[in-house]
Amino acid sequence: MIQLENIEKSYGNHKVLRGINLEIQRGEFISIMGSSGCGKSTLLNLIGGMDIPEQGRVIIDGENISAYTDENLTLFRRIKVGFIFQFFNLLPNITVFENISMPLLLNGAENNEKVRAYIQDMGLGGKENTYPYQLSGGEQQRVAIARALIHDPEIVLADEPTGSLDSETGTMIMDIIQRLTSETRKTVVLVTHESHIAAYAQRIVRMKDGMIFA
Repeated sequence: MIQLENIEKSYGNHKVLRGINLEIQRGEFISIMGSSGCGKSTLLNLIGGMDIPEQGRVIIDGENISAYTDENLTLFRRIKVGFIFQFFNLLPNITVFENISMPLLLNGAENNEKVRAYIQDMGLGGKENTYPYQLSGGEQQRVAIARALIHDPEIVLADEPTGSLDSETGTMIMDIIQRLTSETRKTVVLVTHESHIAAYAQRIVRMKDGMIFA
């Protein structure tokens, strides 16, 4: 489903990715593991269409998204990808219900019943009208997971989803990600520097200095 071919990426004079080649199958859950600064988040951004490579191709379902216009990349992200971030990236001035609804509204597919079902499934019943600042970190991340999955994307990209949580809450979050993505057969690419988080995946890809070495 996802093919990266000879990917190169630099920021200024700093080469972040050096000749990356990687294939990810449909429905596969992989972890990209490496220390901070090795290029794993940049790689995730390229898969998600948030950036484009200087060289090489990012192919999703046979389409070279590296050649997409900005408008087509926006549509690709909106429809095909769900993002889970380390610091949640919730909109602070709208409620839990509204945050989760946002991808559906952007796609013109409002479905309040579906949002309520996700809220219950995430153990957030009664917090529909709560604002992000009123929630714990674990609760905010559960909102973020629901938001990432609500529009039924084919690909879920998780960038250090437990990085700002304590270990117990992090385990709970990973259990939720694993359960929901398995039930819905999503293709999941998770970035982490922690081996016990990477172990949730079916396959671990290791990065160092902008290269894949295992």
